[in-house]
Amino acid sequence: MASYSRLTIPDLQAKKGREKIVALTAYDVLWARLLDEAGIDLILVGDSAAMLVLGYEDTLPITMEEMLVLARAVSRGARRALIVGDMPFLSYQVSLEEAIFNAGRFLKEGGCQAVKIEGGEEVCETIRAVTRAGIPVLAHVGLTPQRASSLGGFKVQGRDLDSARKLLADAKAVAEAGAFAVVLECVPQELAAHITSILPIPTIGIGAGPACDGQILVLPDLLGLFEGFRPRFVKRYAQFAKEGKNALKKYISEVKEGLFPAEEHSFKLSEEVKKALGI
Repeated sequence: MASYSRLTIPDLQAKKGREKIVALTAYDVLWARLLDEAGIDLILVGDSAAMLVLGYEDTLPITMEEMLVLARAVSRGARRALIVGDMPFLSYQVSLEEAIFNAGRFLKEGGCQAVKIEGGEEVCETIRAVTRAGIPVLAHVGLTPQRASSLGGFKVQGRDLDSARKLLADAKAVAEAGAFAVVLECVPQELAAHITSILPIPTIGIGAGPACDGQILVLPDLLGLFEGFRPRFVKRYAQFAKEGKNALKKYISEVKEGLFPAEEHSFKLSEEVKKALGI
């Protein structure tokens, strides 16, 4: 039986300035296994599952219980990658006690090794409390989808001087609060490069340019599985939705025309059994 060595927080932090961290989202055992075998460093069980798996309009409705089902599935599929559970809306904002409890559930019940918390200076007390409880935290600043309505929608953050200073302060604050790394989402590449150069922890970019210590994308975006829209920062490495629909159409056609199943897809009785049954 093959042996696996799970990547650790120190492993990822040691990559800063030396080797790019490669991360993707996953929501089930099948894709988790494929990502793991491909060599992905970090798998985020993202609350983007709210839209991509459960069909909600945005990320806000997904619950801890739903996230834990997905986390358990991913943890069964990936043995090497570090698995991070995305703390859903209202799972960490109500109180420090609830934040610690819910974060702990991702480790205890979900099989994750860390959690992700959105926000900057305003969530630093929470990051400190969760990390003091022995639960590693991946921070997330810039465009934070759970706060998109208060940020003016899904748009680039930090373009003007005031918001750039705020984003820089947020990144410094979450690092000082104990986050082991920080996701920078939809940030001008020059600002992301500056943040990366001054932070002691790795930065993982999504729409933040090439200078970050790592990159993350949403898996269905990368594979072309989601056709609703494509953010500018996404590169599609395949067209799975198109290929999948073509395969489904071919299957429908072959079933209707009697071409599937063919002889090689069928099983037969022995002559002795057929004779006994009078077939």
